[in-house]
Amino acid sequence: MKTIAFPQTELRASNVVLGLMRIAGLEDEDIRTLYGSARDAGINTFDHADIYGPTRHACEERFGGALTLSPAERESIVIQSKVGIRPGFFDFSKEHIVRTAEESLAALGTDYLDVLLLHRPDTLVEPEEVAAAFDELHAAGKVVNFGVSNHTPGQIELLKTAVSRPLVANQVQLSITHCPLIASGVAANMGGLDQSIDRDHGLLDYARLHGITLQAWSPFQKGFFDGVFIGDRDNYPELNLVLDELAAKYGVTPTGIAVAWITRHPANMQVVLGTTNPARVAQSAAGSDLPLTREEWYRLFRAAGHTLP
Repeated sequence: MKTIAFPQTELRASNVVLGLMRIAGLEDEDIRTLYGSARDAGINTFDHADIYGPTRHACEERFGGALTLSPAERESIVIQSKVGIRPGFFDFSKEHIVRTAEESLAALGTDYLDVLLLHRPDTLVEPEEVAAAFDELHAAGKVVNFGVSNHTPGQIELLKTAVSRPLVANQVQLSITHCPLIASGVAANMGGLDQSIDRDHGLLDYARLHGITLQAWSPFQKGFFDGVFIGDRDNYPELNLVLDELAAKYGVTPTGIAVAWITRHPANMQVVLGTTNPARVAQSAAGSDLPLTREEWYRLFRAAGHTLP
């Protein structure tokens, strides 16, 4: 398993992350098995959010209740959570950030979060309130590092007018078939081509220039929760043909190749899984450090329907 160093921090994290948004209905033993499969595969990073589950903090509570982490084990893993989404609106107020982070700590049964992300951009954000929340949580030892999710460069720059803590990560949707943050740059300045439209204001290059780790959520989704492209031979026949061919070459599954397409990028991205299937975790982890060639990477890109000018 490849690990990456978060710039501006002492954090080292696996480039495949186990997301835990679907564990609320699992038995304790199933959660322990899922966690063990991730650890056996070399995954040391676990992703939560206060809104995951049927009630707030439900998945965090299931994780914390099912696992009894020794101090040494807790020190060896990275736990991150997200805050800011409330029913019907977003909230980056200091009060909400601090209270929710503290609730997450209690639910998870841990004294600190390695990373706390702002979940969705709050257009009513007051950067000074975010800064005050981050400073309070960091000074109290409750959160070590901070970041964002689904934010544009401009939104990050706005936060940085007051936030002094480094923003170390940005979790964004990314898969072979849903990759506007990559595809638009490939087809830049192509008039009349939808792919060339810059929908995130150069987020990929911005992240690389500013030492922000991109975390790819929904790495197997066709679009926005439209189902997975792996095995969808009606809509993605060529892509699945290439996935199968490369899977056979590298001795992994197509899932591993789909992960490798993201981890091969020199931006050193992380892939956030959403599965509760231990076998799928292992299959995904196998793509952590596959040496896809440039030709293979672009072949997958083209097979997914993107234009290479």
